[in-house]
Amino acid sequence: MAKRNIVKLGDEMLSKVSRPVEKFDGRLHQLLDDMKETMYAADGCGLAAVQVGILRRVCVVDTGDGPIELVNPVIKGKSGHQEEAEGCLSLPGVSGVTDRPMRVIVEAQDRYGNTIIVKGEGLKARALCHEIDHLNGILFTSHVIRNCEE
Repeated sequence: MAKRNIVKLGDEMLSKVSRPVEKFDGRLHQLLDDMKETMYAADGCGLAAVQVGILRRVCVVDTGDGPIELVNPVIKGKSGHQEEAEGCLSLPGVSGVTDRPMRVIVEAQDRYGNTIIVKGEGLKARALCHEIDHLNGILFTSHVIRNCEE
């Protein structure tokens, strides 16, 4: 495993739509392992491949119950509503209260290409939405409804 550099605000990479993964091979496995190491080293709870300069539909999330690897994730359902503070490893020092669903259901593939379903509530739902947005070139700032200080 290797810690990778995190792409920061101002890099046009963050506004690009990531391409689907078609090969489930050792390179993908290495990317997933490196992304987890990078996320933990940066004290984050999620990281998308685009944030390490790879335009592929891959992200990792860990909100406290162990890492989840998602390849080609798609939100299949969402319900409820939450307004909570959010930040991003690519936007150090920037935060805001966002409007996100309270619960989400995500369909994705694991590192071997098997279909998986991940359900998230609260922070986990917010992290899943945040990382999947990255894969579509969307930053959390587009969901900010007010500053954290308000």
